[in-house]
Amino acid sequence: MNTWRNASLAVTAAALLTLTTACGQENGTSSPNGQAVGNAAPARQPAGSGYGSDTGADASAPKSAGQLAVWDSKKLGKVLTDSAGFTLYRFDKDTADPPKSNCEGDCANAWPVVPADDATAAAGTDAALLGEVTRADGTKQLTVGGWPMYRYAKDTRPGDATGQGVGGTWFASAPDGKKAAVNADGPAGAEPADLAGLSVRKDPELGDIVVDKRGMTVYRFTKDSAWPMKSACTGDCLKKWPVVSPVQKNDVEGVTTKGFTTFDRPDGIRQQSVDCWPIYTYSGDAEPGDTNGQGVGGTWYAVSPDAKLVGVSK
Repeated sequence: MNTWRNASLAVTAAALLTLTTACGQENGTSSPNGQAVGNAAPARQPAGSGYGSDTGADASAPKSAGQLAVWDSKKLGKVLTDSAGFTLYRFDKDTADPPKSNCEGDCANAWPVVPADDATAAAGTDAALLGEVTRADGTKQLTVGGWPMYRYAKDTRPGDATGQGVGGTWFASAPDGKKAAVNADGPAGAEPADLAGLSVRKDPELGDIVVDKRGMTVYRFTKDSAWPMKSACTGDCLKKWPVVSPVQKNDVEGVTTKGFTTFDRPDGIRQQSVDCWPIYTYSGDAEPGDTNGQGVGGTWYAVSPDAKLVGVSK
């Protein structure tokens, strides 16, 4: 009994030391496992998921893309579509070099793959960017700029883009396979700014605030905690407040890297933190420059470059 108790105490002490190192001494990019508070954590998705809880109906037989087209969206910029006008998406957990899809099973039901056959480049775009990747079942999937292409089962009409930002990993595709985005300093459809994974934007009302690589405002939730690191945003909350995906330390400009750790959430999603605080974006922000999440519920606030809450007096 004493031997078992001593071993248990040693494991607990080691786990505590790991957390202290990550969030108490500004070291490392590995992170502790977080715990959700307030709501029970949703069930862990199968390995290779991360597409959110919106799995929807089963996918029917894959539909050919045909002649691709470009939709000039006021909110998203230039968006690639199939011949019927349905938005094409890319998945952050895939890779472009080499091309590889990590969306199988239930994921592929929610995000039907776009077959490579019969797909032709949109007018005015580079046909050389189109390619294909062989999936695990032997079928050929369309790639653009190396990124596998998908539709979203919950898009019911041409021009829908309800999959944008789902799970913090799914985004509408630009004509070159990159994520569709509107330049915060330019008109709709302009090429997105070349932003770091996290950087600083000067807002006319809020001052210096942190933005992600798309230029979208980054937020903190006052019900979270940094020590121990916990997220109180689970389930439906994450649909409104997608997590900021992990960012490399060398891809940060002007933002503190103190407590800059990857938060392994109980729901299986990996989330970036600054100064050990989990960070999010807001689904109600339609384009770079929006700060519609500021002050929502008296609990959500933009983040300053030193990881403080913007607009909250201490």
